[in-house]
Amino acid sequence: MSLRVFVAMPFGSKPDSTGQTLDFDRIYRELIRPALEDAGLEVLRADEEREAGDIRSDLFQELLMADLVVADLTLDNPNVWYELGVRHALRARGVILVQGPRAAQPFDTYTDRKLCYTLVDGAPDPATLAIYRKALGDMARSTLNAWHGSKTSPVYNLLPNLVEPEWRRLRVGNARQYWENHDAWATRIEVARKADRPEDILVLADEAPATALRVEAHLKAGEALRRMRHFHFAIEQFELALAFAPDNYEAARQHGICLQRIGRIDEARATFKRLVGVAPDSVGAWERLGCLDKEDWAASWRLPGHTPEQMRSDAAYEEAQLREAIASYSRAFRICPGHYLSGINAVMLMQVYRHLTADSRYHAEAAVMSGGVAWAARCERDEANAYLAGVCLGWLSILGDDVAAVGAAYREAVALADNDWLALRTTHGHLSVLADLGFRPEQVSVALATLERALQRLQPQASQWRPDKIFLFAGHMIDAADRAEPRFPADKEGIAAARIGAALDALDAGPNDLAIAQGAAGGDLLFAEACLARGVRFQMLLPLPEPKFIEASVLPCGDGEAWRARYLALRERLALPPRIMPDELGPLPRDHDGKPLDPFERCNLWLLYSALSQGLSRVRFICLWNGGGGDGAGGTAHMVKEVARRTGQVTWLDTRTLW
Repeated sequence: MSLRVFVAMPFGSKPDSTGQTLDFDRIYRELIRPALEDAGLEVLRADEEREAGDIRSDLFQELLMADLVVADLTLDNPNVWYELGVRHALRARGVILVQGPRAAQPFDTYTDRKLCYTLVDGAPDPATLAIYRKALGDMARSTLNAWHGSKTSPVYNLLPNLVEPEWRRLRVGNARQYWENHDAWATRIEVARKADRPEDILVLADEAPATALRVEAHLKAGEALRRMRHFHFAIEQFELALAFAPDNYEAARQHGICLQRIGRIDEARATFKRLVGVAPDSVGAWERLGCLDKEDWAASWRLPGHTPEQMRSDAAYEEAQLREAIASYSRAFRICPGHYLSGINAVMLMQVYRHLTADSRYHAEAAVMSGGVAWAARCERDEANAYLAGVCLGWLSILGDDVAAVGAAYREAVALADNDWLALRTTHGHLSVLADLGFRPEQVSVALATLERALQRLQPQASQWRPDKIFLFAGHMIDAADRAEPRFPADKEGIAAARIGAALDALDAGPNDLAIAQGAAGGDLLFAEACLARGVRFQMLLPLPEPKFIEASVLPCGDGEAWRARYLALRERLALPPRIMPDELGPLPRDHDGKPLDPFERCNLWLLYSALSQGLSRVRFICLWNGGGGDGAGGTAHMVKEVARRTGQVTWLDTRTLW
């Protein structure tokens, strides 16, 4: 999605201080708008707002949400000054000042950098127009690229402790389509997460409903991918959020968590250290530092082949690191006594410390903290956190003498897990650490047995079918009968089919592999038929409902009816039904002019993300391509370009040498 620019300037024709008439519509139409559009930006002026409603509310929303505001100060127009002031108050960055000739410079902006353009007879000077277009475009790009540098708003410069308002809390007026689109988009993200479709989330992440919301969009997408354990993709999303907002606490925290999950421990630790340096009361960062220290401590003694006695001895020897974890967790809980996860980790590690060292230094503190942890967990009202709260109470039951209460607490927690195998397995892993240390063995064994019984009833995610290789295909359609310049003539079908089959054989395609493509007449169907002949599972993704897809991508080729019959016959043989993009991802996003994006380009990204979500190293891309551009958007050339950004494992069947 393009970045969005709001232009604050006079409309129509206005006299300047000398009485000369200036045509601001021409200035906008010939200079400002083309310059910004050439820079790849979406441009809006207030008089272009087409929707009915509260004009002031819509204006405030644009001034808040726009990535960039361009203010024309040629005249002392009260509306422009008002809009500039509102932007300076709402946002710390993202303002460009432009002006035509004027007798005197306003004091408040005298030292500010401006683009000063020239006029002839009140309109842009043709002799310099190209120069100023380029200069404005360059200025816009440099302003956006230097987004994270010094603040441009005098309000935020003079009041350094002033914090920008949180966008989500400023739903002014009817908020136009911003928030309605955002909420619908967020719902689709959650549906995709629950359906375990990371590819859908990645497509939707590229389609943030308003560019000003893209930080939150990438955060939401990244969080969903993290919860699905697609950590590398989640990292990408958090890095995209941080590229725009490097001081975004939540993006940095989540990024650090994912770095920790993929074993980049030093980077994760540096991230959380930086966060607590900037925000000493950062509960989440202190909690993650505690988690890192706890995991490092466990890794130091929990070694393969070691006896229980060796593990307990080594765990006690590394007590300094254990105390570091306790200190971080304790600090997080003191900062926020409602953060029961930090509290329970601190309490449990305190008790483990006493178990290993016979040192009772934490005894009184743990006793007091336990009550606060229990209270906070029982006060949890968010259903999404119900299982965590239940597990917290289960941990506390282990510290008591009532073994029956342990079983009851963990049975209640299991009921709250909503059949989440991964969550149950994670808790089981944490309890296994206590078992290895011989900590309260009777209570821990009951808790483990309860979880193991629940896990046996569920299908472990690890046992779900996972392909060895993923074949992604894009290729030309069979030429229409009236095509002026042949690209894939019908009489070359046999050659193409043979080469596609040979490529699959060279890549050792078989029943343990998955193939993904559309179903267009020509390359797609030849590829699908070759895959099925080799026992490869085939997943068809369609950019349009089937009748419309057949009309657009099957019937237009030579002998379209025969190809339709082949499409329908192949469809009947598929073990996996076709996925239809509008049904799965929702309607196509639209640009500012209301024009929908191209469905075939969107589907190419959907295909690519569907393959990559299975594992980058396993993707094999096969293309039947002449090396040139297509007949329109979303063709093979577009797919090749997108693949090139991600993976180099490409088999190119060059039609220029095939026939």
